Amino acid sequence: MRPRVPQPAFLLLTLTACWCLMAADGPRASDPAEKVFKTKQGDVLYLTLHVEGEPSSVEGRFRDRRVPFFKTGRAGEFGALVGIDMADAPETDTLKAEITYPDGVRKRVFRVAVAPEDFREQRMTLPKGQVDPDAVALKRINLEKEKVKAVLAGFTPDRLWGAGFLVPVEGPVTGAFGSKRILNGQPRNQHNGEDIAASLGTPVKATNDGVVRMVDEHFFSGKGVILDHGLGLFTMYFHLDSTAVREGARVKRGDVIGTVGQSGRATGPHLHWGAWINGSRVNPFALARLSFDR
Repeated sequence: MRPRVPQPAFLLLTLTACWCLMAADGPRASDPAEKVFKTKQGDVLYLTLHVEGEPSSVEGRFRDRRVPFFKTGRAGEFGALVGIDMADAPETDTLKAEITYPDGVRKRVFRVAVAPEDFREQRMTLPKGQVDPDAVALKRINLEKEKVKAVLAGFTPDRLWGAGFLVPVEGPVTGAFGSKRILNGQPRNQHNGEDIAASLGTPVKATNDGVVRMVDEHFFSGKGVILDHGLGLFTMYFHLDSTAVREGARVKRGDVIGTVGQSGRATGPHLHWGAWINGSRVNPFALARLSFDR
């Protein structure tokens, strides 16, 4: 049985940027875009941009975050994944793309409207030491945070992933992404991943091709693996019972990277599956719902 995929809206956008003139009664392709593209907190946008010639690079910016474009394999087409962070302000903003040629840079500007997501509240009762760690544990936690931060700050300039993104394990989905957590009556940070319940020892698969950037065991997240899929996209697999890969190894979509567990701060066996795109915490199921076929 395949897990039920939640319905976070994602957007498939085709942004045409041919620099030649269109028919006499049509618009000029170099005119600024007027359409406002709609999305919401925690979503992923897949954009495609059509250009003329052979640009040396195509790079975008949205809310001061990098948006690297890649060749899709179709003539004149570049694509990009844009992450909308779960805490992004719910307002309309600009996405700017620069197409660089040997003789200069051409620009496009698009409008993206971010709507608020109705994240639920989740109350949990846990052992006191998992909510109010002592000084020794806090020191460990801070070091672990810095390690993860350093991993996610890395940037592989090539797209390593291909085809579609798969859900790494089958099981009931809690819908916990973005939830406002109240632990032992104390407000905590929003939950930045999705939880999938499964039996202890269930194989966990890589959602797509990539490189293993971290294999470790942390205070809160337990045994975990972080995969780098290139161009600023990372996926995370936490609370594992065991790991089956080593740092620096290449993995393929569907490879087993570990097994479901309840290590770290967990109330039962499940997989915490997270996704990070160039500084944005996004719902990983938004990746699984993307379609790259036209």
